[in-house]
Amino acid sequence: MKIRTNDRSGSRATGKKKIGDNNLELLFQQVLNGLTLGGVYSLVALGLTLVYGILHVPNFAHGAFYMAGAFVAFVLMTKLGFNYWLAMAGAAVAIAVLAMLAERLVFHPLRRSPDLHQMIAAIGLLLFLESGAQAIWGADFLRMPTPYSGIVELAGLTLPTQRLLIILAAFGLMVLLHLFLKKTVTGATIIAMAQNRDGAALVGIDPSRVAMMTFAISGVLAAVAATLYAPINLVYPSMGNLVITKAFVIIVLGGMGSIPGAIIGGLIIGFAEAFGGFYISTDYKDIIAFVLLVFILSVRPQGLFTKGVR
Repeated sequence: MKIRTNDRSGSRATGKKKIGDNNLELLFQQVLNGLTLGGVYSLVALGLTLVYGILHVPNFAHGAFYMAGAFVAFVLMTKLGFNYWLAMAGAAVAIAVLAMLAERLVFHPLRRSPDLHQMIAAIGLLLFLESGAQAIWGADFLRMPTPYSGIVELAGLTLPTQRLLIILAAFGLMVLLHLFLKKTVTGATIIAMAQNRDGAALVGIDPSRVAMMTFAISGVLAAVAATLYAPINLVYPSMGNLVITKAFVIIVLGGMGSIPGAIIGGLIIGFAEAFGGFYISTDYKDIIAFVLLVFILSVRPQGLFTKGVR
């Protein structure tokens, strides 16, 4: 009897330990998912908030830059045989050029027009790029290959390599962007331009040059985010719509034009979606961001951070 009792006790203890280990692993997986989503959303929101700091107009076409970055990287990998990192670099350069062309051909001529005209132009550019992508590649869902499809085992936890790559690359790029804005003369001109366009012009800063540079940086951020996330998602012409909608939620949540707000807001939305989708339902995952926005703005209408790029 003692042996059986001890056996049952040991079995119960082992069972409890396994349940505890499973719960810990599931919790860690959601933290990993939250960091993955938060990193991607933050990169997209950073590009959007930089452009908003210059134009003071939401750039709806930023979602199309994200989509175009994924397609360029997909073509470079599948058609031209580029490796993953070269495809990412190629996509970043291509979308930087596309963003600068958009600034020169679409937004610059409207710089003295009412804000509504620029918003309509941005929506028109978004629809144009989406239609162009669909005409070239079709409406099918495509899967981007990646060399990082394996699994890493660490302390008994299973870590998908691509998700780890997204987290490391996304937050590494955020650090580089911070250093660029704070430690370089070019970064200082972007911040000065965002804070006071007329004052920056008076001290010799070229507004047109800074605007083009800001659009180029936003394009790079969108392309890198898309190339990182596409291997665990899908590539299709309207893929930027939901991402850019959430990016708008993030910059409103964090404070319009605030770089720290874009990063913190992206992480908040990423973790809310990861844990909400797991513990509530994945059916409501995409509306969690908007519910959270309403809740936070009802408490703090100006957003989490002071407005203004800094």
